[in-house]
Amino acid sequence: MRVVPVPVRSDNYAYLLIDDTTNKAAAIDPFDVPKVRAQAEKEGVELTALITTHHHADHSGGNKEFHSDYPNAPVYGGSDNVPALTHPVKDGDTFSVGKNIEVKCLATPCHTQDSICYYVQDTTRPEQKGVFTGDTLFLAGCGRFFEGTAPEMHKALSYLASLPDETIVYNGHEYTNGSLAFGAHVDPDAPGMSKLRKLAEEKITTGKSTIGDEKLWNVFMRLDSAAVRTATGAQNDIDAMAKLREMKNSFRG
Repeated sequence: MRVVPVPVRSDNYAYLLIDDTTNKAAAIDPFDVPKVRAQAEKEGVELTALITTHHHADHSGGNKEFHSDYPNAPVYGGSDNVPALTHPVKDGDTFSVGKNIEVKCLATPCHTQDSICYYVQDTTRPEQKGVFTGDTLFLAGCGRFFEGTAPEMHKALSYLASLPDETIVYNGHEYTNGSLAFGAHVDPDAPGMSKLRKLAEEKITTGKSTIGDEKLWNVFMRLDSAAVRTATGAQNDIDAMAKLREMKNSFRG
């Protein structure tokens, strides 16, 4: 199993999820179909599926073009709001990419109500595992609650936190510098901050952190920490989540 990030737009990520045994690949959120196709050709793989994390146009905007170009490829997504959807999925559903990659769907409604994260594992090399989080979980951050609530995001991130710590995170945007600045403002002494600062210097940061890392340094996954409780004045996790999101929305540090 290989994952190749494909930067699109100003800060979005599309991806190729590649089964090297068969040279078949799924495109995740291929907003820029020509760019994703060119990367697939460079990798020498056949595009056989499209996986959509949520319906927002900067993620699903290439779906109709992709479906037109690859009419036999299933288009997976969490609701009928996903353009060109052929295979609606819900929490717990599974499907395969190529021969050896198993994909499990994790419903994480909040950023949008159709947000799905996709947990992937190579069945021949089970130590290889990752999760495509769209705009639910970012490196050191999380998505805005456009269609949801603080309890929903708390539930979503707790769900992701239950994955194996070594699971590699592949998110939807390059927001690491902003997330680092906010996290350092809230909790400058969080574990792993030196690693996070080093990561933030890189042009592409996705795929370079794990669920275990996020549980160490992501303030949205450390709601019960003393620093978060002090910064938010919250007495419980839900209030802390709500206040953190409010603070991040207006943060200009």
